[in-house]
Order: sequence, then structure tokens, then C-alpha cells
Amino acid sequence: MMISDGMGPASVAFSRVYYQYINGHPFDYAMPLDTIHVGQSRTRSASTLVTDSAAGATAFSCGLKTYNGAVGVDPKRNPCGTVLESAKYHGMKTGLVATSRITHATPASFSAHVPQRDDEDAIAIQQIGDNPLGRVVDLMMGGGYCHFLPKSKGGCRKDHRDLLKEAADRHHWKTIEYNNKTAFDTLPTDPTHPPKRDFFLMIEGSRIDMAAHSNDAATHVHDIMEYQKTVALVKDFVDQHPDTIMISTSDHETGGLSLSRQVSAKYPEYLWYPDVLTKVKQSTIILATRMKHENMFGNRHAIVSQIEKYLAITDVTEEEQHGLEAIVTIASMNIYLASMVSLRAQLGWATLGHSGVDVNLYAYGKGIEPLYGSHENIEIGRFIEKVLHLNLTEITQKLNGNHTFTPYSLMSDEDKLKYTEQLSHYQHKESNLHHMAYGHK
Repeated sequence: MMISDGMGPASVAFSRVYYQYINGHPFDYAMPLDTIHVGQSRTRSASTLVTDSAAGATAFSCGLKTYNGAVGVDPKRNPCGTVLESAKYHGMKTGLVATSRITHATPASFSAHVPQRDDEDAIAIQQIGDNPLGRVVDLMMGGGYCHFLPKSKGGCRKDHRDLLKEAADRHHWKTIEYNNKTAFDTLPTDPTHPPKRDFFLMIEGSRIDMAAHSNDAATHVHDIMEYQKTVALVKDFVDQHPDTIMISTSDHETGGLSLSRQVSAKYPEYLWYPDVLTKVKQSTIILATRMKHENMFGNRHAIVSQIEKYLAITDVTEEEQHGLEAIVTIASMNIYLASMVSLRAQLGWATLGHSGVDVNLYAYGKGIEPLYGSHENIEIGRFIEKVLHLNLTEITQKLNGNHTFTPYSLMSDEDKLKYTEQLSHYQHKESNLHHMAYGHK
């Protein structure tokens, strides 16, 4: 399963048009995902109409709706068996690949069970195999060593545990540090004869989401293009191994991206400018971080010079210079820089958070017909359970001492309506009403 974290339908169109533009392709050129589009996934969680990554990923991993922040647990905070855990229990190889911390919400929701996603120290403990099921992940590739090491060894754990050492000593893990391909290539292959071929692998394009949280359009599109490259590789693998199925979807959309922007009070032109993004040389978070570390904050000349060099913006207005000069945090500078780029490209963003739109669903391989059309996100997890002949109820019982939950297929309409009844209602708060009619900038 592949998860394009935070990539909504607008982002798909955005990246396609941009790729066509920079590579000189015709307007009907199709990206790898375009060729396998089968439907949509509906993303709401149990607690709100706008899901977070934890609830979104748990819908895929456990096949159930849960509250925002929940990692591998049901709405009552009981652990729910995941497709990865069940695959391991049924003798398959399992893996997690992410471009974020491996303890982040999406990979964690397949391999751990905690009430709140921020408890990454606990997630790391469970991922190495210190949990009721033992080690269930054969391969983990990602960042986040911080939560596997104590502070005394460069990590950020609040206890003194060295999980990398524990993983090697107690659970037979072999750890390879980033950028050491030689060591990676020397890892032993599967010793079983014949080698096991059945597997479940979750691959997440994590930083698609992180760029959108900054409204950093240039970085967002480049991360999507990297994800598309990976999709092409996986499609080739499926072609060579026709008993394999690939599913790709997003847990949610991030940023509320629109491929146009109202930049003045006049009726807008119907356009956006991809050429603005071609000149950007660095993500805004990296640029903002370097500005801070090199003591450029408050120095108007230094800031503008960096913007011209790395964002190719040569028309910084006096108002923008004044705003930039007053910024004192990396986070604020990151958002301001990203906004400057998007304004010139005439790309719109509705939020620094998530939105509640349906996201595209893609699938490739034999037997994918049940995924055609519009589906609740939990149906994707149930599809995986069925095609791999898994049993999530069985794993849930092992985790909970025979406690289980009501499967979606057995829920009545009355049960499902409870998810709507508990939604929050509008409450007037004047400080939230930042419409132009109120005179706010």
C-alpha cells in the first residue's frame, strides 16, 4: 500500500501540469498515477469531518473509524489489529517505508497502538517488538532515530533506553544509518528456503503533507513528483509479479490548495504561473532555518538578498520587506516566504492544516475491481484484509484479551449516525472571522 500523505485532487492536477511544463510534454501527457485512477476515498474520522493522519492511517490499517490523534486504537482507545500485524501473523514479510520519522502517525498506525500520536517514545518501543505480539515489522526505512535513542546518545527519549541496542540484542534487528548504501547492500537476504514471497509493504510519501502544511508550493510539487517516480517503480514490480496488488491513496488533503488565486479586488484572470516555481532553489523551511541560524532575522538587506538568491523573487515590495524584518521565529518566516512564492504563482491555500475533501484512489493489479468508485477509507483496509486472507478480529483479540469491536460491515445505520451526532457545532468567535469585509489583512 502506498500513501501520499496530504495529496488531494488539486495537488495531483498541480503536479501533472507542472511536470508537463518543465519537461515539454503535451497537455494530455499522463503521470503514473493518472493511468491507474479507479475512484475516491472519503476521509472523515470518527471525531470530526476533517481527519488527521493518525485516524486516517488507522482507517487503512485497522479498517475502522477512530478519533483524531488515535494510533492503532478504536474510539474507546482499545488496540485494533492491523493488516501489517495480521500479515506477519500469517507468515508474510512486512515493511514500512516513510520519508518522515518512522514513528510518525502514518507508519505508527500500522505498527503500534497508542491513544495519542505524539507519544512517539512509546511508538518506537512497540515498533522494535516490545509489545504483546512481539516483532511484527521486518523492515523499517525512515527518519526519527531521535525516539530510539536517549539524550545521552544524541536522541530525545525521556527515559534512558537505547532502543537500537535493545532491537539488536532482543529482537535481532540490524540497523543501517542513512547514506550508507554499502552497509545496506551487505544485509543478509531471507534465509528461508525457498524464500518467502508473500509480503505487505506500506510506503508513505510523508513530506508531500509537510510541504503543504507550510503552503510551500515548490517543495510540495517536487515531493509529489518523487512519489510519482516511486509509483512507476512499483507498477513495474507488479508487472513482473502479477500476483501483487498496489493500492495508492491519501489519508487526507492538506492546505486546501487551489490552482488559482484572487490577488486583488478586481475580477481575477483564469490562470496560474508555473514558471515562478521553476526558479525556486530551496524549500522555505530550510531557507528560514538558515536565516535564523546565521542571524539574519531583523536584517532587511540580508533577508531580501536570500530571497532573491533562493526563491528568485526580485520584486519584494516595501510592505513585504517591513513584514519580513519584523519576523522573529523560523515558523513565521517559513510561512511568510511560502506565501510570497504562492502569491506570485497565483496559487491559493485555504489553511495550514488539513481539509475534508475526498481524495483520489488508485489501484493496479489483478482483482482490484471492488475498489472502483467512491469508498469510505475504512473499506480500503477491509479490502486488504480480504485479498490477503487476513483476520483483523483475531489480532485484535490477541491484543486485548478477546475484546473486539463491531466491524463496519455489522454496524447498523443507527450506529453510524453516532459519528455525526458527536460532531462539534459552530460557535461565534470574532477573532476567527478574518474576511476581507472585516478589514483584516
